[in-house]
Formats: sequence, C-alpha cells, structure tokens
Amino acid sequence: MYMAPDTLNEMRQEAEWMVPSDDKILELVREYGNLTPTAIEDLDGPSAGHARNRCPVLAEYGLLDRISRGLYGITEEGEAYLNEELDASELESTEDTE
Repeated sequence: MYMAPDTLNEMRQEAEWMVPSDDKILELVREYGNLTPTAIEDLDGPSAGHARNRCPVLAEYGLLDRISRGLYGITEEGEAYLNEELDASELESTEDTE
C-alpha cells in the first residue's frame, strides 16, 4: 500500500515536560470522556497518584481541561496532539490553572 512520504514518519510530537504515561492518560480521557485520576487507574492507566500529579500538568499546557476538582476532560489541543496534528513542544504553560 502506498503512503505519502510526509506521513511515513509521523509521530506524536512530545514536549520536554511530558512523560511516557501522558499519552495513556490522554488516550483514556479521549476514549471514556471526563475522568478522575482514580478512574484512569481503574481503566488500566497509570496509578491514581501518578495521574493525580500529571493531569494538572496536562491541563496547565492545555491538553486537558479541569472540569472540576479532580475531574478532567480532553481539549481540542489534546485531540490534535493525539491525532498527530499538534507539536506539544509549541504549547506554553498557563500561569493560572486555578
């Protein structure tokens, strides 16, 4: 099967601040909808403690949206990153994550 040359080597473009489990967290939130860190662990993601630390970071950079305390949803940027349409290294931290 023929693939266009520019799509042969497409991969998600991670940022320095990202860790390997971030992709799994984002994928689970995309698949199941808004999730808590405990639900992420229950769905075979990283431990709730780890997800509890990572979700605010992913929200700080705009890949997740903090719906309420401990509940996160995926953003358009998060979708674009998972679809290999966004280079996460171009994202900037927001100072005000509330």
